[in-house]
Amino acid sequence: MSNYPVAYKQSPPVKRNRLSVLFRALLMIPHYIWAFFYAIGAFVVVVIAWFAILFTGRWPAGMYEFTAGFQRFTGRLTAYTYLIVDTYPPFDGGEHPEYPVQVIIPPPKPEYSRLKTFFRPILAIPIAIVQYFFSLWLFVVAIALWFCGVFAGRTSPGLTEAMRMPMAYYVRANAYFYLITEDWPPFDPGSN
Repeated sequence: MSNYPVAYKQSPPVKRNRLSVLFRALLMIPHYIWAFFYAIGAFVVVVIAWFAILFTGRWPAGMYEFTAGFQRFTGRLTAYTYLIVDTYPPFDGGEHPEYPVQVIIPPPKPEYSRLKTFFRPILAIPIAIVQYFFSLWLFVVAIALWFCGVFAGRTSPGLTEAMRMPMAYYVRANAYFYLITEDWPPFDPGSN
């Protein structure tokens, strides 16, 4: 198990709602409209936080919670998009412990490295490349999940388990991009 500060947990179903799986692309439209505006706000907050961390070494508390909420929202939306879960995700960034996908984010650290923050755009390049390849992996397995869900009405635990490691990396990479954590994301799908 990893001691990485950002954890990803999933509890996918085996039995699937065929209609929900079949029309997933249509069901996601309202979320993606909301995600567009939420992402603009999160981008602005992260840019401001980048400067705040550079000058003070600290995350402004309200800004951190907003960004952490966006991270939780996008983690759930990504899991729903890639058919890991069938439960319609909430539109907010709350923790929602009842939801079958959890993105657990700790409170902000008391102090952040100004140097790591300054060079984050460069340090994030290899992570973005790995995240891209994992997104291809997620897409390919999601196609298999879609066919199984639509035609069989169920998916094997092996297929959804194949999503755990790339999803954990995907979520943790975003936490790195959003300045929530300073450490490179591990390939370990475990949680702390």
